[in-house]
This record gives sequence, structure tokens and C-alpha cells, in this order.
Amino acid sequence: MVAPNPGRNIMQHAVEDALGSHWRLLLFQGVIMVLLGVLAFAAPVAATIAVDIFMGSLFLISGVVGLVAVFSAKDIPAFLWSLITAALSVAAGALLIWKPIAGALTLTLLLTALFITEGVFQIVASIAYRHLKGGIWSWMLVSGVADLALAAVIILGWPMTAAWTLGILVAINLITSGWAIVMAAFAGRALARAAGAPAPAAAH
Repeated sequence: MVAPNPGRNIMQHAVEDALGSHWRLLLFQGVIMVLLGVLAFAAPVAATIAVDIFMGSLFLISGVVGLVAVFSAKDIPAFLWSLITAALSVAAGALLIWKPIAGALTLTLLLTALFITEGVFQIVASIAYRHLKGGIWSWMLVSGVADLALAAVIILGWPMTAAWTLGILVAINLITSGWAIVMAAFAGRALARAAGAPAPAAAH
């Protein structure tokens, strides 16, 4: 017999209460994300440049903060290494913002390398876990092959694919994530309506 877990019940009720209370806000967020994803699909080149500039801004801000921290405490361990890392982050961010096309090429190359590495790892792991029940290994194999196929498409169409790859991936992420939030909002609306429904009259 499995002992009840009161902590889990409390957490579940807290999540349900939050969904029921804020489902309108979640619905708004999800719809906006889906619309942005559709726009990114319609203009993948612009979305790719936007991603490049966003990443450059993150690198630049991170590097500037790192430089300020390093020079504020010069006696920290590995001062020189921290200084070099922060300076490289500033330089990378500035280059991504200054030359977004070249930055998109670099980011796409890194993404392609990630797809290849992840694809090979998943294929090897699927072969190692093929004795497990439930067909988990087959899904890992399919995912690994898909990663390698996507990397092959990017490489075969290089450098033209660099103009839209990041934008398409961002579009897919926005649409899928936004749709998941919309579904969560609908579930929250159902919970809110159920909580507000009058209790059935007791039988006499």
C-alpha cells in the first residue's frame, strides 16, 4: 500500500489555484507567443537577425557586468582569467550586434554542431538502451536521426540556410510553448468554473 503524500496534494492544489486565478493572463501570454511564432515563420530572416541581436545584447550586458565586478574586486581569485572572460563576452556581444549577418552564420554553425553532437549521442544511447521496455529507445533513435537530418539540411544548403534556420527554430519554439500555455489556460478556466459552480443540493 502506497502511503499518501500530503506535500504533493498541497502542491497540486496550489498549482490548480494559480491556474484558476490567472488563466486569463496565461491565455493572453500564450496567444501572444503563438502570434509571434507565426510572424517568425512568415519572416524567418528577420527573426534570425532578431535572435542574433538578442544574443549579442546578452553577451554584451554579461561582459560589462563582469568587467565591473572584476575591477571592483581586483583581489578575487583568477583575476586575469575573469578579466579575459568578461572582455571576450563584451567583444562577442559587440560583434553580434555590429555584424548580425556574420553573427547569424556563427550561431548557426554552433547550432549545427550541437545538432550533430546531440544526434550521435541519442543514437548511441538508443542502441545501448534497446533492451528497455516501452519503446523508449526507438523514440531516442528517431530523435537522434532527426537531429542529424536537420544538421545535414543546414550543411547542404549552406550558407543560405543560415539566413532562416534560427528564425524557424525560434518560431517553432514560440508556437509550441505558446500553445502549451494556451492549453494550460483553458484547463485553469475549467478549474475556475468548477470552483465557482454551485454545490448540488443534498438528497432528502
